Amino acid sequence: MSDRSHSEAADLVQFSERLTNSPAFGTLFREGMDLVEETAAYLDGPGRTEAKMLDRPVSLTYATESMRLTTRLMQLASWLLLHRAVKEGEMTLIQANREKTKVKLTAAEPGADDMLVKLPQQLQDLIARSVTLQAKVRRLDATIHSPLTERPSAVGNPLAPQLNRLRAAFERQTG
Repeated sequence: MSDRSHSEAADLVQFSERLTNSPAFGTLFREGMDLVEETAAYLDGPGRTEAKMLDRPVSLTYATESMRLTTRLMQLASWLLLHRAVKEGEMTLIQANREKTKVKLTAAEPGADDMLVKLPQQLQDLIARSVTLQAKVRRLDATIHSPLTERPSAVGNPLAPQLNRLRAAFERQTG
């Protein structure tokens, strides 16, 4: 790796690591962990009671969707905890990138809307919020872990060096 590309890669890693240290990541982390706790409390409490009152086909949908929801949230929590470890200095972003291959951010997409609307409202809300959280995490993941070749240059406008040379050449001719 040339000195320049090594320096650019280091700058990009530092930028990505700064994302995990940002207030936005902290907010996303809290949102994710709160949703995990809220979902667990619902499924162990009111959700259990509501599930017993459902018709058999809807009860099967409830069971399926609650498993999908739990799986989705566990994958998201794993990703968030992995990146909190980067924030806390317990691992590097490069180590997190290797470990995150075990996390499936596309796991457990919800079922068909026509079945979801038959579920208790609180479960529907938890599913919708988990899907929104999943989209946020996927966007952040794409930003943090995108290949170096797809990232914008850390030095700014890639044409700036050429424009500066042209400006300098014209200034020498007119000066």
